[in-house]
Amino acid sequence: MNVVCPQCQQPLRFAEGHFHCDACERDYAQQALCPDCNQSLQVLKACGATDYFCPNGHGLISKKRVVFVPLP
Repeated sequence: MNVVCPQCQQPLRFAEGHFHCDACERDYAQQALCPDCNQSLQVLKACGATDYFCPNGHGLISKKRVVFVPLP
């Protein structure tokens, strides 16, 4: 997955739970999107597990299918 910086359009790398741009030295939190409707997912954390739920009718989404994008 190639994710680019919203500021300078350079490639971002994922580091320690967030995206980082080496070009402009900015950090961005990640946002989880549903692969079916491209809307934000609810993150459910319990008993050490993280699950993703689509409130738009697509139900639980496998972590393998979640699309992660930087939050500007």
